[in-house]
Order: sequence, then structure tokens, then C-alpha cells
Amino acid sequence: MQSAAIYARVSTPEQDLQRQLDECHEHIASKFPKATTIDTYTDVVSGTDEHGGEQYRKLDRAIENGDYDLVAVHELSRLSRLGAGEIHRFIQHCMERGTTVESLDLGLSIHVDDPPIQRTVYTMIASIMGDLAKIEHEQNLRRIRSGIRAAQRTGTWTGRPPRGFVIDGNGILHIDIEGFLETREALLRLEHGEQQTLVAESSGIPRSTLVRLFEDEQRRAIYLDGVATDDRLNRALDEIWTFPNSVPGGAKVRSN
Repeated sequence: MQSAAIYARVSTPEQDLQRQLDECHEHIASKFPKATTIDTYTDVVSGTDEHGGEQYRKLDRAIENGDYDLVAVHELSRLSRLGAGEIHRFIQHCMERGTTVESLDLGLSIHVDDPPIQRTVYTMIASIMGDLAKIEHEQNLRRIRSGIRAAQRTGTWTGRPPRGFVIDGNGILHIDIEGFLETREALLRLEHGEQQTLVAESSGIPRSTLVRLFEDEQRRAIYLDGVATDDRLNRALDEIWTFPNSVPGGAKVRSN
């Protein structure tokens, strides 16, 4: 009988956690058919969170207690974003507690009963690959930021538009009046103290999206005050004045 854990993490709710979990389950089923207990730990957390996420810390404590014979991590390389040496620390922590480490992204299996030199080499490989992945990630972020700045200068919008907005064929942001007002109405209900779950269910807007918009002061101001820190959004918000009767109760969306 073997007990196993799966750890998967993504940076945003839009990314697919289920795919990672499915692949980890398949990996364990093929390599460790005697694993009868498989627990899952998942985090949706920015790679810049130095604490690694609540579930990652919970898994770390479970390994400390000797709860698992093996742990499958879908993307071990992501742990490098938590700081220099985190991959090495995690692997060593697992080895000290008798926990085998399976890294799907790096294709490494590090077992407690492997020769010490092999464990050392594999750990070094994992750390180096993680550092390279971190460098690539940071380079991609710089390229994305550079592209966004260039797009801002030309007035075009990059990526997915905010809720309640659409992008035309030229990349220019416009207001989707129906979606905008639905979002505004839902945020107003939250501001008046209605329960998040109730508002999410009745509006059809995911609860996670509502909470993210409501708790971010700048995002909330887009819908409740009609003002934004981005000129492209402000130009789109100006279109609200072409719908004079569309704001519930005749209230103004923007106060000049």
C-alpha cells in the first residue's frame, strides 16, 4: 500500500488545473499501481508569491509528518519562482522523510533508495532546469510588458478585454453595454452587502471574477465610477454617453 500526493499550480484562474491533475493521476497509475491513496493539492497563485501558496505549505507540512510515500509535481520547475534553492530544498525535504519525487515537466524520478550520487545529480538537474525555466519566464514577461507598452502607445488592446468590453478588428477597445451594466449591477449589489455566492448565481458571473473586481480598487472604479487609469479604457468608457438611458436608475456612470 502506497500513499501519494499530487501538487499542481497555476498563476491565474483562467489556466487549466484539471489537465495537470489528470496527467498526474495517469502518471501515478502507470508507475505506481499500488498507490491506493492519492491526495491532491492545488494552488492558484502568482509565481511571485514568495510563500508558494496555501496548499503548497500544507503539502510541505504533510511531507514533514511522513504522510506520503511519493509526491507527483506537474511542474516542479515552477518552484524556482519561489526563490533560489527552493527546488533543492523541496527535494531534500522529501528525501529526508522517505518521499519519492516525480517531476512530470522535467521527466525526473528521484527515489529515496537511489544511490546518493544519483539523487545529487538529479537534484542538480532539477534545480538547473528550474532556474532556466525561471529565466525564460522572466524574459517572456519582459517581452509581454514591452508589447503592451507598444500597444498602449498605438491605442490598441492586447490580450483578453476586461469584462464588459470588446475589441474590434483594429484592436481598439469598445464598451459592451449589456455586459458592462450587468457587471456594474453585480458589483453594486456586493457594495450594498449582498452575499457573494447569491450575486454570482443570479448574475451568472463567476464568484472568483466578482471578488477579484470588487476587491481591486482600480478595477471596481471602472464599473462603479466610470474611470480608469488606462486611457484606452477611458476612451471606451466615453461610449457610455451614447447610451443615455442605459444606466439603472438614470444614475451617471462617470462624474466629471
